Amino acid sequence: MANRTTAGAGVPGRNHRRAVIWSFLIILAGTLIAPFGGYVYVAAVSAQTGSETQANPRANFWRAVREGDKGYTAVQGQETDVLIQNGGENWRQVRNGPLANYGGWLLAAIVFAIAAFHVIVGRARLAEPRSGNKVMRWTAFDRTLHWFVAILFILLAITGLSILYGRAVVMPVMGKEGFAAYAEFAKNVHNYLGPFFVAGLAVMLLVWIKEHAFTKMDWEWVKRGGGYFGKAHPHAGKVNAGEKVWFWLLFVLGIVLSASGLILNFPNFGFERETMQISNILHIISGVLLVGVSLGHIYIGTIGNEASFEGMLTGYVDEVWAKQHHDLWLEDVKKGTIGSAQLDRTGVGQTRPA
Repeated sequence: MANRTTAGAGVPGRNHRRAVIWSFLIILAGTLIAPFGGYVYVAAVSAQTGSETQANPRANFWRAVREGDKGYTAVQGQETDVLIQNGGENWRQVRNGPLANYGGWLLAAIVFAIAAFHVIVGRARLAEPRSGNKVMRWTAFDRTLHWFVAILFILLAITGLSILYGRAVVMPVMGKEGFAAYAEFAKNVHNYLGPFFVAGLAVMLLVWIKEHAFTKMDWEWVKRGGGYFGKAHPHAGKVNAGEKVWFWLLFVLGIVLSASGLILNFPNFGFERETMQISNILHIISGVLLVGVSLGHIYIGTIGNEASFEGMLTGYVDEVWAKQHHDLWLEDVKKGTIGSAQLDRTGVGQTRPA
């Protein structure tokens, strides 16, 4: 009896220990499972409500700002209540990326092509010795107008390219302080001279547009390479096809360059920033293209053709030069059908053969 009583008395003790162990295991399991269950619950809710509860709430706010949602600003006038103009970042990436890179490579390629042409083909020299007889090709008004626009264009090209490539090219040479002073000077020169260039260009295009109309003869000039390849020089009037192409490139690109430049120069006319950003891109594209084409024009008008520069410098060209490059125009001069041109056989301005 005693033994059974002792053994029986131990049963409640064992049951208590088991209850304590199982209770501890249940509590431990619940502690481990509860966070996982909460994570599953939050994930399910997020899947239903979208990504708004997963990201930083402030990110949604700034995302809405960059997408153009309006808020309150103290700015009055244009773009009131625009918190961030997201196009500014896009403009900066386009300007400093493809525009600057491709524009620089384009100008370098044009310079290389001109140098290669000069080495391989060489200068177009006069086929005969100079006659000493001078033909008036450009009046004083024409020359004044040309040099007024040309000098302004060169100054604007130098300052404009300095603004575009200054940080990469000029700053390493001049240093930050030196470049800051030069950039301020270049910006003011560019801004103040721009309107004068626009006015001069407009007058030039209006005055010279009539004589730059294309004719069937121009296509023959193009097919024969303008006389640079081979001995026979194609017929041409006062203005050949090459000069006409340059004029119309100047016409189209000059209008884009001038219009975009005026928008950038006078923001107080009420232009929005998006309009000015687009104008800046167009200004860079037209400016770089015009600078590149002008390099070819300058080469042909100076060292590329013997005696060509004299015409725009003095107004007169040698009769041999006129016969070689603009024979039909020379015939009209001799016939007296061109009132503004004259044939001087008195020896005035006679030059020695080069």
